Amino acid sequence: MSTALAPTPVKTFDSQTDFSHVKMSQTQFLPGGLRDFFLYKDLGVAKATRGKVIAHIAKANLAPQVGTGWHYHVAEFQIVIMMKGWARFMYEDKETLVEAGDVVHQRPGLVHYLFDYSPDMEYLEIVGPADFKSIDAEGPCPVPDITPWK
Repeated sequence: MSTALAPTPVKTFDSQTDFSHVKMSQTQFLPGGLRDFFLYKDLGVAKATRGKVIAHIAKANLAPQVGTGWHYHVAEFQIVIMMKGWARFMYEDKETLVEAGDVVHQRPGLVHYLFDYSPDMEYLEIVGPADFKSIDAEGPCPVPDITPWK
């Protein structure tokens, strides 16, 4: 009596992405990202995914003055992982303090405003697609005052 084994399913992988390994010591923070008061370190994910996802680290470069203004992103997915320091956001009409270790998932179309941050603020941001758009929006409420850097 023979027992036939079921065939093992073959895993298929997305051939439209590449392997990527970026050493932090081999990249640098540069201007030219979405906000001129931050510096950005590209993590190579946009290139590796052919634009499906972008990942970068943003850090404070200049003291907050007016912040980002009210806006939303045209994106399918966005998370912010605060690595150092803190930032204060308005998410619709709710003030939110995001501190080192916190993770924020911003649903698509969420109207928000980053208005204050610490001098040592650094966050990892992952967004899909890489060429997401940022659209100015009407704010639903006033924005609190910033905390001046000393």
